[in-house]
Amino acid sequence: MEYRRLGASGLKVPALSFGAGTFGGTGPLFSAWGTTDAQEARRLVDICLDAGLNLFDTADVYSGGASEEVLGAAIKGRRDSVLISTKTTLPMGDGPNDSGSSRPRLLRAVDDALRRLGTDYIDLLQLHAFDAGTPVEEVVSTLDDLVRAGKLRYVGVSNFSGWQLMKSLAAAEHHGWSRYVAHQVYYSLLGRDYEWDLMPLAKDQGVGALVWSPLGWGRLTGKIRRNQPLPESSRLHATAEFGPPVDDERMYRIIDVLDALAEETGKSVPQIAINWLLQRPTVSSVIIGARNEAQLRQNLGAVGWQLDAEQIMRLDAASRVDAPYPHFPYHRQDAFARLNPPVV
Repeated sequence: MEYRRLGASGLKVPALSFGAGTFGGTGPLFSAWGTTDAQEARRLVDICLDAGLNLFDTADVYSGGASEEVLGAAIKGRRDSVLISTKTTLPMGDGPNDSGSSRPRLLRAVDDALRRLGTDYIDLLQLHAFDAGTPVEEVVSTLDDLVRAGKLRYVGVSNFSGWQLMKSLAAAEHHGWSRYVAHQVYYSLLGRDYEWDLMPLAKDQGVGALVWSPLGWGRLTGKIRRNQPLPESSRLHATAEFGPPVDDERMYRIIDVLDALAEETGKSVPQIAINWLLQRPTVSSVIIGARNEAQLRQNLGAVGWQLDAEQIMRLDAASRVDAPYPHFPYHRQDAFARLNPPVV
């Protein structure tokens, strides 16, 4: 396993990390991904650690806290061998202070997560979404207090826009508080929006990307083909409307190239899609999921090799979309292009 620094921090994380959203399978929110119990989870953690994957990502909202509980049980007795990443901010109840990133919510959420995980510290806590109702200074100062108290090692965010992240970083810089070192983002061959604003910001500010849904909400698993019906077993029948939107023709164009590369390399479609991400700027780790041992071993095969420059170019071409304003002048006018070179 390759290890990379998480943004500008000193923490080294594996190129692949494990998403524990399938752990638990109970509760009203995010409960349809899987029903992995503690015994099954322990086996998956064993396989991950044997492969050098030691970062496990979850959230309080996954299965109403059950995901954290199952992960805690699965790593019991080997806390020093793993890195735990969890998230908070989304609603955990109907009360007025059961969601968001206010000081009382964050203090309670961290204590609740520590209890469920069975640990006295969290390696990385990320805000699951931006809370527009709470002042940025209140959020960042509270997280700094939790870092100083030893309950958190590092802090990050997820699903922030560029201005939300930059405003938070500026507040931390001004007051000398703990800075966000990670941004958990949606990024895949099907969804390259991260590249326009967030990637240049991340490179400039030293924020590492933790990539969620690298297979485009399950569309790049190798089960979808042009002119073929979606398999009955696909979860997309139930979940497609909740995921990022996709242009079907562009998706099939990408899948056609992935299939051709799978033929050339002997690797699977998902392995190629993940390997492409691992060679993108600012990516610290790609979060893989698995409902069973076979899926996990398949995804672990995305590391230990690299697509060559010509293969990457073919995937880039198939997945490219027109730049949105105000980015498109940079690609059409030489003067703008010289002032704003692409992130490499």
